[in-house]
Amino acid sequence: MSNAFWGEWRDFPDYIIDITRRIWEGRDIESLNRLYAPEIPVRTPMGVAKGNQGVIASTMATLHEFPDRQLLAEDVIWSETEGHYLSSHRILSTGTHLGEGYFGAATGKRFAIRVIADCAARDGVIDDEWLVRDNGGLIRQLGGDPRAFAAVLTASNSPPKPFTPEADIPGPYAGCGNASDWGARYAETLRALMSGQLAPKAYDRAAQSEHAGARHLIGAEAIAQSWLALRAAFPSATFTIHHQIGREDPLMPPRAALRWSLHGTHDGWGAFGRPTGAPVHVMGMAHAEFGPWGLRRECALWDEVAIWTQILLHTGET
Repeated sequence: MSNAFWGEWRDFPDYIIDITRRIWEGRDIESLNRLYAPEIPVRTPMGVAKGNQGVIASTMATLHEFPDRQLLAEDVIWSETEGHYLSSHRILSTGTHLGEGYFGAATGKRFAIRVIADCAARDGVIDDEWLVRDNGGLIRQLGGDPRAFAAVLTASNSPPKPFTPEADIPGPYAGCGNASDWGARYAETLRALMSGQLAPKAYDRAAQSEHAGARHLIGAEAIAQSWLALRAAFPSATFTIHHQIGREDPLMPPRAALRWSLHGTHDGWGAFGRPTGAPVHVMGMAHAEFGPWGLRRECALWDEVAIWTQILLHTGET
């Protein structure tokens, strides 16, 4: 790889980290007209949108609500395939709720949550994106409750339309990652957990994980129990891995990044209370780091608000 990646950056992770910093902390929002393709599909658990103008509008609204927001890069796990680079960018997002907006009247409270964004890029332009933000963790840190927040959204004049595969917009990236053994190892770990093999043998006993809800979990048993709480809510749902990357890089432990889903019915007692029979699609992303005694660090995200929104739209409850 040349020293001048796409004419300006050292390498692909440098490109991803730098454009994120310049857009958000450098407030160079106009650069999205060049850095994001005009017809880019952007998928989040709360829906799918098309076009960089929607990204620009959303960025402005977020900076009004959280004017000191920072997006701190924790890692970029990436692959190259089928004419694209694909980055899975794990971000520690911080800020203060100082303006009225999507999350309600300003509370003056600080937050720190994780975000994972999968972006496909070629020739210096991002043209496909998937993003999961820990909205449940953010709302809790602002003093709210994810279910109550979802109830407000579903009762509005324009209720959200959470993401489903049927609503997806096909994009130009058709890759599925790479063939690394580390990606395959993490994929097999999650498949085992989702199939009911709940003895956390793949995890280091001292493993630590960040899970949805801004929960910091310590120990293999606590991590497995968190995965169980999610799976137990949707026991008949189909678990699918859509994208899989593994990497080994200098000065870094072996890592893996997965994009996955649970698609089915809210038909079990778990993290989302009484079974309702609601059709639910869970969009998830996860990163893992490996050490000599197994999986030692993990970040696994899903959007509790999007899940509650789908449940409440089905039941009509508030």
